[in-house]
Amino acid sequence: MQTLNPLLDEFAKLTTGAMGLAQAAGEEAKAAWRAQADRFVAEMDLVRRDEFDVLKDEIAALRAEVAELKAQKTPAKKASAGTSTAAKPDADTAG
Repeated sequence: MQTLNPLLDEFAKLTTGAMGLAQAAGEEAKAAWRAQADRFVAEMDLVRRDEFDVLKDEIAALRAEVAELKAQKTPAKKASAGTSTAAKPDADTAG
């Protein structure tokens, strides 16, 4: 857009150039920030969210399996405990 005042034309060109430079600098700063954040996360040995969710599901499944195995084992333990005490002779009557 041409104006009658060359000073305003130069000012408009300078402003447009400055805006382009500022936008490029912003993108570069964003990239640098992202790289620094990735480096920080790598140094902290953090776990990604998707990996965490997978492990959480595996732990829940293992807990359910352990509970099921305990439930299967508990009645057999009680039954064997009941028969073993009945089969033992009483110390008072044996003597």
